Amino acid sequence: MGKLDGKVALITGAARGQGRSHAERLAEEGADIIGVDICEQIDTVTYPMATSEDLEETVRLVEQRGRRMVAQAVDVRNAPALKSAVAAGVAQLGRLDIVLANAGIMFQGLSPGRDDEAFRDAVEVMLVGVWNTIQAALPTLERQGEGGSIVITSSVNGLKGMVAGTNGGNFGYAAAKHGVVGLMRMYANYLAPQSIRVNTIHPTGVDTPMLAGFAESMATANPALAGGLGNPLPVQLIESRDVSNAIAWLVSDEARYVTGVTLPVDAGACVK
Repeated sequence: MGKLDGKVALITGAARGQGRSHAERLAEEGADIIGVDICEQIDTVTYPMATSEDLEETVRLVEQRGRRMVAQAVDVRNAPALKSAVAAGVAQLGRLDIVLANAGIMFQGLSPGRDDEAFRDAVEVMLVGVWNTIQAALPTLERQGEGGSIVITSSVNGLKGMVAGTNGGNFGYAAAKHGVVGLMRMYANYLAPQSIRVNTIHPTGVDTPMLAGFAESMATANPALAGGLGNPLPVQLIESRDVSNAIAWLVSDEARYVTGVTLPVDAGACVK
């Protein structure tokens, strides 16, 4: 018996990294998964983004754990496509209980002259995309009338003014990660009468393909700045599983009265 038996979770950015880890962890607890990922490259992102093959691998890993997964390549910036994907997943899996608005991007090695474009991409993926995700899921959660749990992936950079680069994408990242805290607090108040809980989670650096090379590039570009980004606990990067374990608790009945919180999983970064 798992903590999430009979539940269905929607996860954005599910093809790899934290999203894949969340899908695996929730499947271990008995949840079926609706997973979406863009599976394409965004022009201002210089590292290779997830592919359709990556998303297929997440499906395989979920099924390996005895659960079902409905996966589609969808850009969270495309609200109509996201609504259609959620509707299709609910039609196949029967319901929706958990929403993980996880899709995110980072910016490193951005060429000059692209600051405005990168800023917009950051905000559109990680703030507007969160709004689109919740709006796509809410009709089902409200129609079911059985409550639910929404977790938005923010960052330690959504709780404090960490400078992790100086290009427009990095400023957009910080703006989006702070912005989703405001969204969370609005939704937490609005949805509480329906027993739909809404929280944000705030990881420090996580060892994923998205972050690969970021610390090294920062150390080269600005050693003094990079030195201020370390965690008080003796770990440079945490694992995706560390974030997934916190989410598995947060979306379960063990946290049934936890709503409106900003939960750090940060190796102490927020108190530094």
